[in-house]
Amino acid sequence: MSDPAVAVQPRDQALLADLIAGLVTLPFRLFGVLCGSLLLCIVIECIGMHFFWPEQGWRHAQGMLNYELSQVSEHFTRSVLVQEPGRSARQLVEWAYQGLFVKTGLLDWIRDAASQSRAGAHSQVQDFRYYLGQVYVHVESYLIASAYTVLVFLVRLLVLILILPLFVMAAFVGLVDGLVRRDVRGFGAGRESGFVYHRARASLMPLAVLPWVTYLALPVSVHPLLILLPGAALLGVAVAISAATFKKYL
Repeated sequence: MSDPAVAVQPRDQALLADLIAGLVTLPFRLFGVLCGSLLLCIVIECIGMHFFWPEQGWRHAQGMLNYELSQVSEHFTRSVLVQEPGRSARQLVEWAYQGLFVKTGLLDWIRDAASQSRAGAHSQVQDFRYYLGQVYVHVESYLIASAYTVLVFLVRLLVLILILPLFVMAAFVGLVDGLVRRDVRGFGAGRESGFVYHRARASLMPLAVLPWVTYLALPVSVHPLLILLPGAALLGVAVAISAATFKKYL
């Protein structure tokens, strides 16, 4: 008969390999989620400009940026991660503006392209410059709104980093509570439920990512705790259920 310990070794090695692969690919997956959130945020803003707030245009995104900066300055006066969150947010916006638009020459290129396109749009000759000018006149406000949306995204990302200890604390409290209930169930005659455990475990990643994506992609400005506080609470509950329904004996 085969040794059970030998039979378990390949399974343990496979689990270890999956864990290492997950840790290695975690930064790339996080970067992909952030890029997808930024793209979704820009698309939603452009759709809203066309259908819901055409009279405001790109000034809607500008107002969102001003509101987000004021929220950080008023409500995030102290933080464990950043000494002065309000000033850090404004420095981040200034750094992003200088790095993305000024130092790269993108702002000068946009201005030159705008002047040439407007000149071509008013030209009597309907050549390539004329049609390019017509296109630029229609998409200029969308480009400006996209630039402001990128800055809003960076401010919200800073807010998420500041609120990250809330998610860590909620998950830790849920883990401790779940482990205590698991020990109580182990000493007693509690029954195990693999169905509940697997469903709770499968909901951990969506509950950890979905509040971030929702907050980053919102086309309106709201207080971050309206979205992130329920998300952190649900994450803590899911961690508690996962730990409590884990099998009693390994």
